[in-house]
Amino acid sequence: MLKVGIIGATGYTGGELARLLCNHPNMDLEVMTSRGKAGEEVSSVHGYLEGFVDLEFQESIGPDDDLDLVFLATPHGASMEHVPKLMDMGVKVVDLSGDYRLGDAQVYSEWYGKEHTDQKNLANAAYGIPELFRDEIAGAQLVANPGCYPTASILALAPLFSGGLVSGDVIIDAKSGTSGAGASPSARTHHPVCGESVLAYNTGKHRHQPEIDITLHRLGPGGGVFFSPHLVPFVRGILVSCYLNIKEKSDQASVLNTYQEFYEGERFVKVTDEASIRDVVGSNRCQIAPVVMGPGKVAVFASIDNLVKGASGQAIQCANLMSGLPEHTGIHFPGLGV
Repeated sequence: MLKVGIIGATGYTGGELARLLCNHPNMDLEVMTSRGKAGEEVSSVHGYLEGFVDLEFQESIGPDDDLDLVFLATPHGASMEHVPKLMDMGVKVVDLSGDYRLGDAQVYSEWYGKEHTDQKNLANAAYGIPELFRDEIAGAQLVANPGCYPTASILALAPLFSGGLVSGDVIIDAKSGTSGAGASPSARTHHPVCGESVLAYNTGKHRHQPEIDITLHRLGPGGGVFFSPHLVPFVRGILVSCYLNIKEKSDQASVLNTYQEFYEGERFVKVTDEASIRDVVGSNRCQIAPVVMGPGKVAVFASIDNLVKGASGQAIQCANLMSGLPEHTGIHFPGLGV
């Protein structure tokens, strides 16, 4: 049984990790940390874990905890303070923040507004989309878990970039529920503000923009990425709508076949006629629906649960690979449906 810990466990992703891990057949959740809640029962913050996670928050993780793997559910900038110590202890790490996603200290500084202090591990981190980088993840000690918007956007467009089919720029219109903003309330996510509204925010300066751009261009050539996120009044889920031109004047059947062949055998990606948030909420699944809109014109829609496939579920999928386990272990279940 692998001994596992979560650093920064009071937020939505930390709680979701604990919810998924408490029934994992090969991982034993032993430590959850919180500087502000140390000594308090985990269920006092995450009431839904009562009877499932019998732990108190610790202030920190130390060598005496003797863990095999640690998930970092910490804010940007905090993870790179923890990673070097954990790596020196020989612990495997999945970081859910943005600190190790971009792979370049200068790009990180430009988009996050701070210097990266762990360039050694930054260069060695694997990017955690198993459907695309499975071998790298399996051999890594440190995995940078992708952002929620990038997960949906990259999976939606990967077959076309990998096939060298993209012609010109790509437009990504993305919509997320309010849980994507985190557990701390803000004026923007206060229900009277966002409850009957749709808000386009941080267009052109969202930190997921370079992550999407860099990763897609690792897969193949293409133009620029125009990414615009929107806040919509539901709690969980993301729907991305991607619009682009492709080099071949393909029909619907051939584009659909491209996607079906690319994702053949993938347990968590379903190519379908229609991408539905309701079908994937509560699950680690992604639905993708490519649509030919005219000669050389394609729209691709993808849906995920931002807290599962977009965060904690994918983190466990990566941790399974890093630990030599079948990657679906502990996370293979359907969406809620209603």
